[in-house]
Amino acid sequence: MPAAETPDETPAPAESPATPPSRADPTETGGAGNPRDTEPPGAAPRPAAPSAIPTPRPAAPATGPSADSRAGGGGGVAVAIKVPPKPPQAGWAGPAPTPVSPMVIPALMRPVPLGPPSPTLFQRRWPRRTPAAATAALAGGLVTAIVAAAAVPLDRPGLGWPIAGLAMLVSLGVVLWKGGTGRVESFAWCAAALALLSVGAFRAAGWLFFLCLMAAFGCVALAVGRGRRVPALFIALINVPLAGFRALPWVAAGMSRLKGTGNNVVRLAASAGLGVLLLVVFGALFASADVAFDRIVDQVVPEFSAGTVVRWIFVGTVAAWLLFGAAYLVDSPSAVGDREPGEPRTVRRVEWLVPVGALLVMFVAFVAVQLTVLYGDRGYVMKTVGLTFAEYARKGFWQLLVVTLLTLVVMAVTVRKAPRGTVTDRILLRVVLGLLAACTLVIVGSAVKRMDVYEEAYGYTRLRVFVTAFELWLGALFVLVMIGGLARRARWLPRVAVALWVVTLLGLAGLNPDRFIAAGNVQRVAANNADVWYLSTLSADAVPELRKLPAGARECALSAISRDLYYDRDDWRGWNLAREQAREVAPRPVDVGDYPCYRRY
Repeated sequence: MPAAETPDETPAPAESPATPPSRADPTETGGAGNPRDTEPPGAAPRPAAPSAIPTPRPAAPATGPSADSRAGGGGGVAVAIKVPPKPPQAGWAGPAPTPVSPMVIPALMRPVPLGPPSPTLFQRRWPRRTPAAATAALAGGLVTAIVAAAAVPLDRPGLGWPIAGLAMLVSLGVVLWKGGTGRVESFAWCAAALALLSVGAFRAAGWLFFLCLMAAFGCVALAVGRGRRVPALFIALINVPLAGFRALPWVAAGMSRLKGTGNNVVRLAASAGLGVLLLVVFGALFASADVAFDRIVDQVVPEFSAGTVVRWIFVGTVAAWLLFGAAYLVDSPSAVGDREPGEPRTVRRVEWLVPVGALLVMFVAFVAVQLTVLYGDRGYVMKTVGLTFAEYARKGFWQLLVVTLLTLVVMAVTVRKAPRGTVTDRILLRVVLGLLAACTLVIVGSAVKRMDVYEEAYGYTRLRVFVTAFELWLGALFVLVMIGGLARRARWLPRVAVALWVVTLLGLAGLNPDRFIAAGNVQRVAANNADVWYLSTLSADAVPELRKLPAGARECALSAISRDLYYDRDDWRGWNLAREQAREVAPRPVDVGDYPCYRRY
């Protein structure tokens, strides 16, 4: 019997299998809105709303008790209801994707943090230490730009070069001192640069001064660079102009900081402008009042033209660029190329000993031939090789020069790759490379001897004198290499090699090569065994010796030089001691005339 019902209660309607229950509100089902929480088992899945992700599921036949019995009603008959499966949707293949909660989608759209970016080369090896340039650097750049623009003659060696160099190097010395990084070595490199620039005030040979100018730039680079290894020395030459680019925001920040002292800067600028105005007004009045003073003013004050202004801007910009780059390197040193090489020993003892030992055997054989042939008498050379002594000397000089340079490369690679873990390895490396360097010294001596014999036969030229000096520098370099091989560490070797090259250039300037070449060819002209036309291309340094040539050859050699001396006068910027002395002894162009100059051998 069914249970009795009270009059106050109404029976709950039975849930019809054909009528699916209403879908629960997702907001009232715990937040997820999963249909499993609201739909009874066996119910057919509802089609998803257009904005929701479709979740079709296969319907299972309901085999359990009826709804009435599940609700607690007793005595009900259990009825099995079979629900037909829902037909698949058009274009749908495979199982439905797993529904994604709306709370998960914003999290997926957030950017995934990738960590801090990897540091650049500048940040690792060349970081900026201070955000703004100091007052000493700004003032030094301004002074260097003004002095260089007013003093440097771009077309010739002259007194203006060491004056501009002095202004730049003094400014750089102040920056070194203020920065607390001033070392005795840095000031020594600055002094060497000034000595090289001073060659322009004493020698008129343009090719020699160009070499000295490039060496002076290298000295400045080494004064502000701290690298000791060979790669760091080459990179130091690039760092100075590159630091000029990096110094632009650094200098701009320093100038912005100076604007805080606005009144002082304005007053200083007004004072400088007033001083220039007074010099112009009173200078013009004095020049118009006295002829001698007017001549001095004409020599000091250049002609104002578009070309002059462009030259001032160019020279001043380059000078300030180099000074700011050097000051930036003092403030923020670069360590690019100066990292310690670790342990790159990639070969075994036998792997380097076989090739280098074979090369050493060849060097010993060649040295034996050189000692018996080149240093023998001329008759033995002609009988042995079938050439004259001069032809034999000329034939092999350049090859020996290349051999010397390649030997340096071989020795450097061997030192880098050969193992040195045991005492035997170190002793073997020093002995083999020491013998190779000793044989190379003999080859250098052979090359110098060949060039000397060649110059005796064919005369002196600028190239022959320069390569002889270069060979002597290579010989001294191999001596340094042998000394460095005896030491445990030779970090001093690259910089000492550069210092040795500076000494070589200064010695070449002391030799006065153009005058030396002229003196060596004067006696050959009488024997008709000299190139007189080549002598006419020498600089004013050679005038005292060219005056000793016989008539005809003398006018030929001095015609071009005399025109340059008398028609192209120097002002104070281009004053040169050699040209002033040549003007005192050189004939006037009217006395020389356009003498026909022929090649004579």
